[in-house]
Amino acid sequence: MDSTDRSVLEGKRVILGVTGGIAAYKAVELCRELMNLGAYVIPILTEEATRFVTETTFSALASEPAHVSLWNDPDPLPHVHLSHRADLALIAPATARFLARYAHGFADDLLTSPLLAVNEPVVICPAMHTEMWDHPAVMENLEVLRHRGVNIIEPEQGKLAGGDVGMGRLAPVPAIIAEVVKILAPRSEDKPWGGFRVLVTAGGTREPIDPVRYISNRSSGKQGYALAREASARGAEVYLVTASNLPPPKVAKVVRVETAAEMEEAVRSLIPRSDVVIMAAAVADFRPTRPRSNKLDKQEGVPLLELEPTTDILSWLGREYPDKVLVGFAAETSDVRDRAARKLEAKGVDVMVANDVTKQGVGFEHDTNEVTVMTNTGEEIFVPLSSKDEIAKVVLDVVHRMLADRQSKKDRGLGNSFMDISS
Repeated sequence: MDSTDRSVLEGKRVILGVTGGIAAYKAVELCRELMNLGAYVIPILTEEATRFVTETTFSALASEPAHVSLWNDPDPLPHVHLSHRADLALIAPATARFLARYAHGFADDLLTSPLLAVNEPVVICPAMHTEMWDHPAVMENLEVLRHRGVNIIEPEQGKLAGGDVGMGRLAPVPAIIAEVVKILAPRSEDKPWGGFRVLVTAGGTREPIDPVRYISNRSSGKQGYALAREASARGAEVYLVTASNLPPPKVAKVVRVETAAEMEEAVRSLIPRSDVVIMAAAVADFRPTRPRSNKLDKQEGVPLLELEPTTDILSWLGREYPDKVLVGFAAETSDVRDRAARKLEAKGVDVMVANDVTKQGVGFEHDTNEVTVMTNTGEEIFVPLSSKDEIAKVVLDVVHRMLADRQSKKDRGLGNSFMDISS
């Protein structure tokens, strides 16, 4: 680790939570590395963790004796005081059982209790057998935690207990340390996107037919939320306009909308103070011209539903705000690349993110995506099936290069005014 890592972690108080999985032995190395970098490490072991590693080991290596029990700790309120002392909570390894209890708000031991009281960043490093990692319950619990702003360092492919090989191996200690450093680094102007304002739209709009029926689509908002989280983590001030029912991530401003017209109004109000616009929402192309004020009765027969087009918000942005970096999404079912390329040019945007939603695990409602990121300079980046968080990182890396290029042109007197993000 370099001197930057040490300067970031020096004096930081880190709760190191260890749960009962075979990877608990790696938490010993993690504890030592955090200490070497100057962190003050507060170890908390679950009762199950002590079946794999000992309380004595962590008491000897960490900054203070290991905490194991709510009832035997010398502090009468250990769960409250531990949470107040921490700059960050790091759980490694995190078992499937722990994820379930934390996601559902259990507070029945000395690890989950302070986590419900902590107001600082939480980092979770899952580790388990592949079959458990792939189980829908585990995926859903992780998604709940992500939406609450918990940082997840996903496991890697490798050798597992019992000689098996697959996904579920605890992330390497250097990768975990790097993420902790990234999170604890100065969070304002010193971050790459500090001072920038990013507008993200998410979810699928709903266009009313009558008070109980509407036209919509399958967009969950997960990709938009991943983009908002990542932009915020990079230091940007993020405005999120969402039609999703999912709980939003922690960002500077959240505007909830339902219809395409409401989303258009919110975007119009926020665009003047935004530097980047990422239109990840699936905005309805059409809406009923005359929505009924009362519920349609089946006895009246099948109604004639007359539709009218909604405003193409992205095209409007391309015409009116060429100085902004504009990102669009193209969810297609055929001729994906060609259709996305035509939209990229026709709408006048900088980046188009295309995906084939007929593929397994891609697009709407999934936690994964597979995309091709296309730019107006001819660059194309194919991203194979990955988590939506990983997709967000690739998209924002592309946007970052565009912003840096515009800054360079501005410095040479050739372009628009943008703040310096080249650091």
